[in-house]
Amino acid sequence: MYSEFSPYTSLWNKYRPVILKLMVDAGNDPQHYKLFAHEFKAVGIREKTYSFVLEASQGKALNNIKGSTVARDLLQVLQQSQKASELMREAVYELSMDKHFGFHVTKRVPAVAEPVAE
Repeated sequence: MYSEFSPYTSLWNKYRPVILKLMVDAGNDPQHYKLFAHEFKAVGIREKTYSFVLEASQGKALNNIKGSTVARDLLQVLQQSQKASELMREAVYELSMDKHFGFHVTKRVPAVAEPVAE
């Protein structure tokens, strides 16, 4: 992993069932869930911002999340989940949290190359 220090892992583990449901349901429409700011602030790590965007596929981040401990810990929790790993093998997921602690999940199915008609 990126670091042995993962302060948000237990918090993300608490929300893991909800996140998995959001990932499954994101097949139809983007999903949203309101998280609680005080839970993140209670971790005791003073973050510049808690908001992040994590694009994940094949169990890895497709974008740079090195600057977000919150996003790195979320990815770590997803990597430990058999169901999340299965979902990430099928598609690219964009998981994000806005500055109001709204959690968003969007499923982007990889583009399938179609034969070009001549």
